[in-house]
Amino acid sequence: MEYYQILGVAKTASADEIKKAYRKLALKYHPDKNPGDKQAEDKFKEISEAYAVLSDPEKRQQYDTFGSTGFKQRYSQEDIFRNFDLNDILRQFGFGGGFRTGGAGNFHTSGFRSTGGGSPFDSFFGGAGMGGGCSGAGCKPQSLKGEDLTYELSVSLEDVLHGAEKTISLRQGNQTQNVSVKVPKGIEDGKRLRLSGKGAPSPSGGPAGDLYLKIHVAEHPLFQRAEDDLVVEHRIPFSQACMGATIEVTTLDGKKFNVKVPAGVQQEAKLRIKGHGLPAGPIGHRGDLLVKIAVRIPKSLTPEQEEAVKGLVAVGL
Repeated sequence: MEYYQILGVAKTASADEIKKAYRKLALKYHPDKNPGDKQAEDKFKEISEAYAVLSDPEKRQQYDTFGSTGFKQRYSQEDIFRNFDLNDILRQFGFGGGFRTGGAGNFHTSGFRSTGGGSPFDSFFGGAGMGGGCSGAGCKPQSLKGEDLTYELSVSLEDVLHGAEKTISLRQGNQTQNVSVKVPKGIEDGKRLRLSGKGAPSPSGGPAGDLYLKIHVAEHPLFQRAEDDLVVEHRIPFSQACMGATIEVTTLDGKKFNVKVPAGVQQEAKLRIKGHGLPAGPIGHRGDLLVKIAVRIPKSLTPEQEEAVKGLVAVGL
């Protein structure tokens, strides 16, 4: 979903503009104004999801950073609607105490608040009779969802740069299942990927739980990550630090650049190669490669070097 397009606002829209846009669309696609209209109901779902994200500063920042695809890989629908009280918001817009239950379209929002569990739309758009609850001999016990599982998945900086497809082995009882996982470009350490239905089986015949893969970005022997930038250290002799030089630098993806080191460069100065860092999400621009200069000081000197250094001392270097 392209949330800004759904609400008809620009990416630079203020919180007030987003709120006004949602109110206008909610009035138009309100289910009580469109009884039995499945298209209007679906549209109301979309605008509510868009507003749940764009009205929350943290979720909006994540959406702006990673785009629609990257955002959905980080946030389940449950995450999107967590702590989002639709009834309270609609009351602010003058819709009263909530929508009707049942009737045309089988629309229901009574007590809509997602604080955990299944999708908030399980109660938001349910089937006939859902508003009255279940009681009596004709009711079947609710099948419980299986337990969610969390595994750690280690990825390399190269995986972060290019994206990757990993195969993990899940053992449940005496069976082992191989599961393919797509790791998106630009993924950050500590982020979680959700695999629906790949968790523990339900003890009562319900749906399986979900599998959450917590990402661990392994250390690289040469490159360090600084958000979307990469940092690589390059050591040069004292003479090059004084006089300047041209050095060859290899990027994470194997490209080579000749980089000019200015005369008088200082220890730990950083020279920038634009656009050769890590991507900011699956479709984001790449950061930069920063070449950190270190002055190489030999642990021992040859007789010729010692004489040369004595000469430098004599002239104040």
